[in-house]
Amino acid sequence: MTRRETLGLLGAAAFAKAAVTPPTDLFVSGTGAYHTYRIPSLIPSKKGTLLAFCEGRRAGGGDSGDIDILLRRSTDHGRTWSEPVTIVDMGADTVGNPCPVVDSKTGTIFLLLTSNPGNVTERQIIDQQITEQSVPQTRQVWIVSSGDDGVTWSKPREITESVKDPAWTWYATGPGVGIQLRGGRLVIPCDHVQAGTKEMYSHCIFSDDNGRTWRHGGRTSGKTNECQVAELRDGSLLLNMRSYAGQNRRAMARSSDGGVTWGAVELDPALVEPVCQASLLRVGTWLLFSNPASLKRENLTVRVSRDDGKTWPFRLVLEPGPAAYSCLAQVSRATFACLYERGAKTPYERISLAFFGPTDLVQTRAFSSLGSKPATAL
Repeated sequence: MTRRETLGLLGAAAFAKAAVTPPTDLFVSGTGAYHTYRIPSLIPSKKGTLLAFCEGRRAGGGDSGDIDILLRRSTDHGRTWSEPVTIVDMGADTVGNPCPVVDSKTGTIFLLLTSNPGNVTERQIIDQQITEQSVPQTRQVWIVSSGDDGVTWSKPREITESVKDPAWTWYATGPGVGIQLRGGRLVIPCDHVQAGTKEMYSHCIFSDDNGRTWRHGGRTSGKTNECQVAELRDGSLLLNMRSYAGQNRRAMARSSDGGVTWGAVELDPALVEPVCQASLLRVGTWLLFSNPASLKRENLTVRVSRDDGKTWPFRLVLEPGPAAYSCLAQVSRATFACLYERGAKTPYERISLAFFGPTDLVQTRAFSSLGSKPATAL
């Protein structure tokens, strides 16, 4: 990439910051009231405040149990942070999969979440093995919002009926972030499991009235779940999905109607994965993508595409050791950030934040065997 091309992305200020910073720990497992912190989400508010969300798992590291939603805020571009605050606590129940989106018109921050009883596992929900009459039979979907830059939050409002088909059992929002389209639509990437078949699908939910009401669009073909979405230069949407096709590659689908329907699912041979969550972020004419670029949860890598996800010629390794879930954000014209899970022995020891600039991303080309092949259909 030439200097002129990089300047065209973010302007001359892009060169003001071009050094990867050492990661800063925002949530360290075993500290505070929680055994484990997982599932990072990072988004800037309309005012530029950075909001870092995660799950606080009280008694253990598993996906069920007493799990709450935590938040830390930074009003100085990530230099200092508020103390962690628990913003959603449903008692002994599990509430998680944080997926925020910001309405640029109103400045309201919406946080989409899902819940289930803490004594019920994902497998029991998928297998429909819940026998207690008083226990919800499926996952429930919630929304909370903040109109004061994330300082205070509304009480959870359930939206399950409008965004979840009765034939879906398991359901998850994100995790990661949602987006707002140029036309104003708020879009949250989600996934679900079909009752009976136990097949996994990705889909999106959206709001066309500034977050007041929500509905779901169509699903992709099967063997996908956790996903992230980006609006491309032509206004179409790219859905990047965790894949269970057995190829250790990310799956992709495109929509030309704002997420109402999706085209064929393809595997991207450039995007190696160990079957894990990933992050996708559009910045100008670039797409940024982060995930553990390995066959196991390690080697957290940010990649760059300049052609709407067709190829990924550049890469930046943020964490060569154990690493898992991640979330990308643009902090300023000159700075990007990645909030991600990492550790010395396992990926779940801490959630850390690293900053980097545009030139960091284009200094190293991806391995030629992985970086330029087109996607292949399933």
